Amino acid sequence: MTSSQLPDTDQIVRSMLLLHGVHDEEHNAGDENDVLSWAKSPDFANDPDRAAAVHEATRRDRERYLTSGLAEVACRFCHASVKVKKLGAPHTAVQWNTDAQQRCAVFAEVRATGGNSARVPSCSRLSDSISHAVAEGCLEEYSSAPAPGDG
Repeated sequence: MTSSQLPDTDQIVRSMLLLHGVHDEEHNAGDENDVLSWAKSPDFANDPDRAAAVHEATRRDRERYLTSGLAEVACRFCHASVKVKKLGAPHTAVQWNTDAQQRCAVFAEVRATGGNSARVPSCSRLSDSISHAVAEGCLEEYSSAPAPGDG
């Protein structure tokens, strides 16, 4: 297909919005000068109670997905401190922070040789420290935190 045969994107978007309608009750689709827009999620500007409830639910979801069940574990070799959640024997979620990434001896060695530490899948010394934390009872082997989602 040549560039002269390509459809006009604006024309397609306008026709789809006219066909299916916009998702905004205050929108006037008949005005040709009006910019057609679509909001993926409403802001509930005219319903502050609902806006507050949605904000609080979003905060709880963010906490549940990102921080629930995480425990602080320090590497026994370089003392880099990360947040860890064991989701079972074969799966461990590790949240690195900038300080820990810079402090990690394995990652520093990779950087010193000209490599990219972001391409290193994990630090074996930290993995040993995580196993030690589980053995000492400082970290649950199977997290008791609620699973993300509806469960």
